[in-house]
Amino acid sequence: MNAAGPPYETILFEVDERAKVATVTLNRPERLNAFNRLMCHEVADVWRRIKHDESVNAVVLRAAGKRAFSAGLDVREPYGQPDDVWNHEDPGELLSPKWQKLWKPVVCAVQGMCTAGAFYFVNEADIVLCSEDATFFDSHVTFGMVSAIEPVGLMRRVGLGETLRMALRGNDERVCARTALRIGLVTEVVPAGTLWARADEIARGIAEKPSAATQGTVRAIWESLDKPYRAAMEQGLAYTRIGNPIGMSQVERGKAAPTGVTIR
Repeated sequence: MNAAGPPYETILFEVDERAKVATVTLNRPERLNAFNRLMCHEVADVWRRIKHDESVNAVVLRAAGKRAFSAGLDVREPYGQPDDVWNHEDPGELLSPKWQKLWKPVVCAVQGMCTAGAFYFVNEADIVLCSEDATFFDSHVTFGMVSAIEPVGLMRRVGLGETLRMALRGNDERVCARTALRIGLVTEVVPAGTLWARADEIARGIAEKPSAATQGTVRAIWESLDKPYRAAMEQGLAYTRIGNPIGMSQVERGKAAPTGVTIR
């Protein structure tokens, strides 16, 4: 493992170049991994670093501590917005790999509480798994706040009915790991002690595939959500024309390489 570049204050970042996997760990366990402005900008920076790092094909996103994956925005620290309301920013734009145009697959591992702004991370991960003790809920309305941003992404995962139930019931609706699996919020539930290892295993398997193919797949699928069906199909076809020759050549180069040699 190595962590190229200066260290961050709110996250941990390391790259296993042999496995071609980057690991990003939210690292404010004493604050339940709630994000402040600094974390938002550090996460945006690490997404950009991963995007341009040719040694990385896949990403694991996880969180330190046992109590929470993330409690959302740290309400004890003013986030700070400019006086001009039209220049206000959504923290989700910085936290989201897709907003940062990162198309390398992201595997998200959730333990403990996952609430409110934490859905910024979950909603735009490509594969989400959780531990048996994970609990998902949206606390906004309980504290008199409109839940308007996170549910938009959540609805793409679990549908209108489940999204409205979580958004309107606030702290009263605690979605357990088993229910999260049933409604499609996560795709796998594992014992807490194996969560990180399983996320890493999935990411390593993805990273073995040609990045031209996996990035093109991620981009085509996510961008289709913003387009009418026929337009999405046509764009997907264009992406196969762009990505397939590169990805297939990478496979052939890999077959021709001697055992243990990494082709770059």
